[in-house]
Amino acid sequence: MNFTPLHDRVLVRRLEGEEKTAGGLIIPDSAKEKPSEGEIVAVGAGARDEDGDRIAMDVKAGDKILFGKWSGTEIKIDGEDLLIMKESDILGILG
Repeated sequence: MNFTPLHDRVLVRRLEGEEKTAGGLIIPDSAKEKPSEGEIVAVGAGARDEDGDRIAMDVKAGDKILFGKWSGTEIKIDGEDLLIMKESDILGILG
């Protein structure tokens, strides 16, 4: 399926969290927090300002990002769990 977010929304694939602690203990799935890092899969064209002009997006497909713990809406596309969120939910680009 081909999916393009609208306006200032982005489609994000979560990056997997650590399986072990720094001390080497394995973290069971039930105790893991969902990671707040991801990779942008697709971006919308951008929101419009009061004059109707597009506001360019600050992120692009392939960027690694950090987002808030409760950001986005979980969706499933072609059997893959993804997030869709507004660009404003993104805290920063990991570089």
